[in-house]
Amino acid sequence: MREQILTFLERNSKIDLKELSIMLGTSEAVIANEICEMEKEKIICGYHTLINWDKTSLEKVTALIEVRVTPQRNQGFERIAERIYNYPEVQSVYLISGGYDLMVILEGKTLREVSGFVSNKLSTLDTVISTATHFILKKYKDHGTILLSQEEDERIPVTL
Repeated sequence: MREQILTFLERNSKIDLKELSIMLGTSEAVIANEICEMEKEKIICGYHTLINWDKTSLEKVTALIEVRVTPQRNQGFERIAERIYNYPEVQSVYLISGGYDLMVILEGKTLREVSGFVSNKLSTLDTVISTATHFILKKYKDHGTILLSQEEDERIPVTL
């Protein structure tokens, strides 16, 4: 049942417990207790709101930064990942496979601000060998949610 609860919460963290209990065929108390236990066990680590910033007046720049590092003896990538994720501009850090070691997702107000972070903070870390920065120009789908509104076809169907 935990996996079912997690699946529903991942799609909609604001789902009503009563609605969830009906869908899963159990009581609200059981659902609430399971969620509380999963929060204590750090299976559920937080709740977030997905915002389409393109529809607001706030300017934001998001970048994906691939980072190649020299792992440290007896610590692997953990210490360098920790140094990077402690910067407030950094939204996410992932250990990845391929030509780079870490994927850093960063937000800033301008391209210049993000570029400055990469050149002045990230690239200067002693274990960082190289970086590649990719700016997100437009989001179409994020966390399973399509962000573009589908235009309705206003033509009237005609049959002959």
